[in-house]
Amino acid sequence: MRTVQRAPVSGLVLVVALLTAVQATVGLGAAGWAIGIGTATAAAVLLALALHRTRTTRFGPANVVTLARAAIGQAVAALVAAFFLGTDHRTLLVGLATVALVLDAVDGQVARRTGSATALGARFDMEADAFLILVLSAAAGPVVGWWVLGIGLARYALLGSERVWPWLRVAVPPRHWRKVVAGVQGVTLTVVVSGLVPTAVAAVLTSLALLLLAESFGRDVVWLTRGHRLGVHDATPSAAPLTRSARG
Repeated sequence: MRTVQRAPVSGLVLVVALLTAVQATVGLGAAGWAIGIGTATAAAVLLALALHRTRTTRFGPANVVTLARAAIGQAVAALVAAFFLGTDHRTLLVGLATVALVLDAVDGQVARRTGSATALGARFDMEADAFLILVLSAAAGPVVGWWVLGIGLARYALLGSERVWPWLRVAVPPRHWRKVVAGVQGVTLTVVVSGLVPTAVAAVLTSLALLLLAESFGRDVVWLTRGHRLGVHDATPSAAPLTRSARG
């Protein structure tokens, strides 16, 4: 239980360590520190609340991997903030984002092999994905246009919609395609931010990624809407969000 209680603090400490390493190697700046510490603190508070609400007694190995991935995402956010203020550490930014994307596959494997998959773990995994995609879409904005923020804001628009229409929280059937689509968003945005492809190609790639995301979200929304109208869904919405799926 004590390990569970320490998890949010451990995540915050890991972010500070990453930011310190970045500062010592390439420099970060006040804005980068502010965004990095601010997002890490918010994430630690939200994780602590989730652990308390679900009365979790074990923070499994898959969640430890996700915690590390979330910390890397917050370090990427710090680098993006520094980038907007004129400090271009694109190589490091892309490198860290790539590590986070690789770990996204690792935590799913760990969860399956250790039998530690949980609803909280799936939610934690998805939120770490969503935050990294939001940060990368902001970094891609100057390259292809700010419409690309539609990719990063989709998850958060859904959260707002759930407040208005609680039946959107009903658990949808598991579908591996959701995880594939999320992976496509991360990889595409990382490639675009890296500058390895021409601007025109980057615009096409991000447009296709956004279309895939719209298809995935749209299919679930249609399923939920039909079920709500027919009254076939659970009366009590699931605590998990629309895009909840098993790890991996």
